[in-house]
Amino acid sequence: MNTSSLTQCLNQAQAQGLARVDAQMLLLHSLGRPLHDRAWLLAHDSDALTPTQQATWQSVLERRLSAEPVAYITGRKDFFGLTLSVDARVLDPRPDTETLVEWALAVLPATPAQQSLRILDLGTGSGAVALALQHTRPDAQVWAVDASQDALAVARANAQDLNLPVQFVLSDWLAAVPGVFDLIVSNPPYVADGDPHLSALTHEPLQALTSGADGLEDIRQIIDQATSHLAPGGWLLLEHGWDQAESVQALLREGGFVQVQSRKDLAGMDRCTGGQRHSEG
Repeated sequence: MNTSSLTQCLNQAQAQGLARVDAQMLLLHSLGRPLHDRAWLLAHDSDALTPTQQATWQSVLERRLSAEPVAYITGRKDFFGLTLSVDARVLDPRPDTETLVEWALAVLPATPAQQSLRILDLGTGSGAVALALQHTRPDAQVWAVDASQDALAVARANAQDLNLPVQFVLSDWLAAVPGVFDLIVSNPPYVADGDPHLSALTHEPLQALTSGADGLEDIRQIIDQATSHLAPGGWLLLEHGWDQAESVQALLREGGFVQVQSRKDLAGMDRCTGGQRHSEG
């Protein structure tokens, strides 16, 4: 087998339409190098791949060209400073979801409360949001819920790898969740059934993406159930689609929430909307 240099591999990938950063991560993965070690690629740009590395490179390149997420191919994804294991049992954590984590941290008291803060992450998937919150606020008790046993298996393994004491619950939203929380966060399914963008997401679990005719069915359920699980003054923060902020704000107000507002993602789109349970209870 003829093998290529690192530069030739990257040029090949870019000629086929891959983003440079994706090509670099996949090449590092093929070489068994850390995914963030892009400076190493520059220093070794004329190195030739071994036949085994070449075969791996061709395989991962084909997988990416079929729209499989880089995170599924490498089995890893960085999120809020943590490296998570991910696979096709869970959604690929998006950088935009860091907006949800940042807002959650902003509404929590800055100093540890006399009683432990209780935080709930609904639809945890890989555990990304819950683990980021637990890592940043070790004084809090963080619970993470998912209706998928497969997703919880991924999330539990990530918690174990990162040595973070998140507690996991198998539940359809809040149905089997005990107790009251100071903060509830969720990145639920919010794509409308039949949305044309779904055709590009064939590698990801459909049940984690779609939510009824308008994409808001799960958000409605969460808002309906959340009040009885929130302490007075507690916050509910929800990620949603780029064009859903107004609808989610209306649902929160209908549900009796106050201080209803939205936050923008990295692209300047309203990505998260939240409200506070009235402090009078």
